[in-house]
Amino acid sequence: MFGKDIGIDLGTANVLIHVKGKGVVLDEPSVVAIESDVKRVLAVGEEAHRMVGRTPGNIVAIRPLKDGVIADFEITELMLKHFIQKIGGKGLFSHPRILICAPANITSVEQKAIREAAERSGAREVFLEEEPKAAAIGAGMDIFQPSGNMVVDIGGGTTDVAVLSMGDVVTSSSIKMAGDKFDTAISKYIKNKYKLLIGERTSEDIKIKIGTVFNGRRESMDIRGRDMVSGLPITVTIYSEEIREALMEPVSAIVASAKSVLEKTPPELSADIIDRGVILTGGGAMLHGLDELLAEELKVPVLIAEDPMHCVVKGTGIMLDNLDKVTRRK
Repeated sequence: MFGKDIGIDLGTANVLIHVKGKGVVLDEPSVVAIESDVKRVLAVGEEAHRMVGRTPGNIVAIRPLKDGVIADFEITELMLKHFIQKIGGKGLFSHPRILICAPANITSVEQKAIREAAERSGAREVFLEEEPKAAAIGAGMDIFQPSGNMVVDIGGGTTDVAVLSMGDVVTSSSIKMAGDKFDTAISKYIKNKYKLLIGERTSEDIKIKIGTVFNGRRESMDIRGRDMVSGLPITVTIYSEEIREALMEPVSAIVASAKSVLEKTPPELSADIIDRGVILTGGGAMLHGLDELLAEELKVPVLIAEDPMHCVVKGTGIMLDNLDKVTRRK
């Protein structure tokens, strides 16, 4: 028996899986914990994520995807196999057809790596689709009409900006500036200003709880880390305004990328975007004030999708229902 069709959003930060007829069945961090001396997998996903920054020397928590592409082929394959087994065991998903999403503008070598990892995790057929297209469909945009739709998909490793019309990408840009770089910028700022070392989990917490990129949020948070001078643990209070300063550089790169895509867009489609606005998807869309900042800079309305984290994987689900259209075009 052939298995069901499944759609995968293979993200730098999270892997999400949609099973045809069931909806989104898995949403777990893209992390694998390994015992380094014997190369034995100890944990995958949520369990492995809890170990990040908290493991003894012989155990490493690896993120096999970097900047939206596969950095460690073997571990990615193990991770995919684990997740496919987890959602239904071998029986239900023996040789499924897999639709997998990748950032726009990746090289043919990177595409081949993603395709091979999916094939070796047991797929009978693999279809690759561009992330911004899946994100736009998942956000409820009708991209198959002859009118312009613009989407900014901010994930963990990449930000994809695309203008779509007639079911395809007209202009696009993909930059390696997204959620992970926000976290790095925050930890770097705190290290420079307070001489305090914090882990990536703490950086992410700060971003979610008090982070902002636009005026208006005034909150504070106590953070703990290691003092670089004394080497001892200390607590420091930081404020939203400081995080806005820390995020200025990575966010400016996203604004510049969106502007360059708009500048390359044919005038008729630009007119549609003024009417319809720009849709923000991906986890980064939830960064406080990002929609207001982009609206101010791009001079067009900017809206956050209803469920930004799940837009890409929901899009794969809709595409699975119309797989014939996708395969015909490949």
